[in-house]
Amino acid sequence: MLSQQQLKQQAADAALAYIEPMLGADVIIGVGTGSTADLFIDGLARYAGRFRGAVASSVRSAERLAGHGIAVLDLNDVQHMPVYVDGADEIDAGMNMIKGGGGALTREKIVASVADEFVCIADDSKLVRRLGRFPLPVEVIPMAREAVARALRAYGGIPALREGFVTDNGNVILDVSGLEINEPARLEQEINNLPGVVTCGLFALRGANLALLAGSDGVQRLLPGARG
Repeated sequence: MLSQQQLKQQAADAALAYIEPMLGADVIIGVGTGSTADLFIDGLARYAGRFRGAVASSVRSAERLAGHGIAVLDLNDVQHMPVYVDGADEIDAGMNMIKGGGGALTREKIVASVADEFVCIADDSKLVRRLGRFPLPVEVIPMAREAVARALRAYGGIPALREGFVTDNGNVILDVSGLEINEPARLEQEINNLPGVVTCGLFALRGANLALLAGSDGVQRLLPGARG
């Protein structure tokens, strides 16, 4: 039986094989944050010199890319990006995701919004029938922490401050358990509209275009409209 680390490596390798035909001198790759994204970055080092560079969704990923000799570009200087590759904490058959376990959800959402295609890489334990077992991260401006927490309780959630953690943007994270996520896109929009919320970790308004999910039988390709 393969370990979770081996499954993550399989998913990262599948993503590298998927993007290889896209590479070219002017191509910029969007890169996410987290343990599976780290493996993708390590593999991407093999292709350094075959593409222009990457946009990172966190300081952590930027440092890892630079350590492999891959040029890290500012998103403000990027006009086009064919693909963004990142992991997920949960994904459903509708390609809706919960992300932000590593706290980079805002920058992940921004970088993903510029890419033509979002490729989600994960082990198949992340595939769920309904989102919400994993607590939903919500990035909040510090002065609004309690006001946002009260609003999230009104949704039936149980918000908990992520202790000792500050995002790359200087904000705090509320991890919200107990939510009934029956309409992910609607809930994403409503939480994002709460004053003081930077963004929440629901990726449903702009979900994944392709999921590469590694399991004991290999890597499953999940596309919008598939059934899990």
